[in-house]
Amino acid sequence: MSTATTTDWTDRMLELRIGPVAHGGHCVARAGAGDDGTGGRVVFVRHALPGELVHAVVTDDPGGAFCRADAVAVLEASPDRVAPSCPWAGPGGCGGCDFQHAGHDAQRALKTTVLREQLARLGADAVTAAGTDLLAVEVEELPGGPLGWRTRVRLAVDDAGVPGLRAHRSHDVCEIGDCPLVPAGALPPVLRQRFRPDSEVDVTVGDDGAARVGSGATVQAAGRTWELSAGTFWQVHPALPDTLAGVVRDWADAPAGGVAWDLYGGVGLLGSVLAGQVGESGTVLVVESAPSAVADGASALADLPQVQFVRGRAEREIARLGPDPDVVVTDPPRAGLGKAAVRDLAARAPRRIVHVACDPAALARDLTLFAAAGYRASALRAFDAFPMTHHLEAAVLLERR
Repeated sequence: MSTATTTDWTDRMLELRIGPVAHGGHCVARAGAGDDGTGGRVVFVRHALPGELVHAVVTDDPGGAFCRADAVAVLEASPDRVAPSCPWAGPGGCGGCDFQHAGHDAQRALKTTVLREQLARLGADAVTAAGTDLLAVEVEELPGGPLGWRTRVRLAVDDAGVPGLRAHRSHDVCEIGDCPLVPAGALPPVLRQRFRPDSEVDVTVGDDGAARVGSGATVQAAGRTWELSAGTFWQVHPALPDTLAGVVRDWADAPAGGVAWDLYGGVGLLGSVLAGQVGESGTVLVVESAPSAVADGASALADLPQVQFVRGRAEREIARLGPDPDVVVTDPPRAGLGKAAVRDLAARAPRRIVHVACDPAALARDLTLFAAAGYRASALRAFDAFPMTHHLEAAVLLERR
C-alpha cells in the first residue's frame, strides 16, 4: 500500500495491531502493514495501548501519509488496560484525558517512553554533551494519586449555555456530569448552572473542597501564602508548586549577594526560593507579562526587598535586563524558549540555568540549542503532574561548560 492516498478514510473501520506510544496521547499503527510491521499507512490511534489488536474508526483524514482514529473495540487487550474511571472519556467523548484506559503505573511508563524518545530524536546533541544519562529519566509520581488532583479547570459553554469540556481536536462541547480529575463533589453544582452561550468559565476549587466560578484563591507553597486574583496562573496539581520549588532549592545554588532571574516567573513562586539563597544583599528579578500575576506576586513577596518584578515578555527582556545573572530559572509556555531566547540568555552567561518545561518535544529542542550555546545538562527530573493525560512536567539543570 502506498504511504499516500487520494481517498478520504474518514469513518472507515480498520483492524489494527497497535505499535508504540507517540507524543500527543496516541499510539502508532499501520494500516496494511506487512508481517514485519512495516509499510502501510500511519494511523495515530487514541484509546489504545501498545500491542493491542483493535477495531478503530478513522476520525480525521488530512490526506497524505497519515490519519487519526479512535479504538472502538479491543480484540486483544494489553495487560495494562483498565476500565476508565470516567464515563465521558471514551471515543467521541471528552477530550481532556488521554490515558483513562491505562493503569496509573502504565501511564507513567508511557510518558517516560515518550520523553526518552523525544530526547533521543530531537535532543541528540544535548544527550551526547550531557553530564548525566538523560535517557535514564523516569517520570515520577506526585502525591495524591491519579484522581481528584485538578484544582483549576476551564469549562467551555455551548450555544445553549450548558457548560462542559471540549471534545478532542474540536470546539464541540461535551456535556458531562462530573470530572474525576477534580476533587469529588466540587464540579457538579457548577455543571448544573447555565452561563453565557459560547463562553468559557474558570473554576477554582479551594482548600475547603468548594468550587468557585471566576474567583481567586488562597494557596500555600514554598513556605508562603499566596493570594491569587481570578485568572492568575497557578499550577493545577496541588503538589507541583512545592515540588518545583524544591528542585530550584536543590539545583540553583544562587550565591549570597548574587543576581538571579526568574523568567516567565508568574507570581514569583520560584523567585521566592532564589530570594532565600541570594539574601537581602542580592537581587532577584522576576519577569512576567500578566499584570494580575505581577500584582499578586509583588503583594505576596512584599517582605523580600531583594525581589523586583519586571512586567514584560521574558524573551524580549533578556537582552536588556541588568545586571548579568549568576543563576537563571526559566519556566516558559508549552512552546519552549526557542532559538532567539536561548541565544540571548546564553549571551548573558549565567553559571547555572534551571529550565522547567511542560512539553517533551520543546524541552528536547531547547536542550539542543543550549548545547550549541555552551551549556550541558547535568540533571533531569520529570513529574506526572497531569495524571490521565499525556502531559508531564520536567526540570533540567544546565551548567556552563
